[in-house]
Amino acid sequence: MKQINSREVQEVLEGFTGKEVFLHLETTNGAYAAQDKEKRAVGAYIRNAKITILNAMIKGNGPFRIGLKTNDGWVYAEGLTDWEVDVKDRLLIAGHDAEGKLAVALQISITPFK
Repeated sequence: MKQINSREVQEVLEGFTGKEVFLHLETTNGAYAAQDKEKRAVGAYIRNAKITILNAMIKGNGPFRIGLKTNDGWVYAEGLTDWEVDVKDRLLIAGHDAEGKLAVALQISITPFK
């Protein structure tokens, strides 16, 4: 993965506009947070949710945030730092914390994720 270039990511996002796609969205502060008695491990996970993207925007100066407008509402992810388009033309975006640990993942694909 490489650091986010918002112009490049915006172009890829626009390629998904008007299409039904499969969404993977995951957030976590990881099990390592549970080792600290004052912190609680938290996370959210959704995979292969079908949505139609009506509009997609990336904002910020880094870390970034992405909003996806759908027929029924919005999908939103923030804290994004890195991205790539893989060999299956899936957009893979991640946010890593200062220690390099995954904090958020947003992935978009025309075909389901395995």
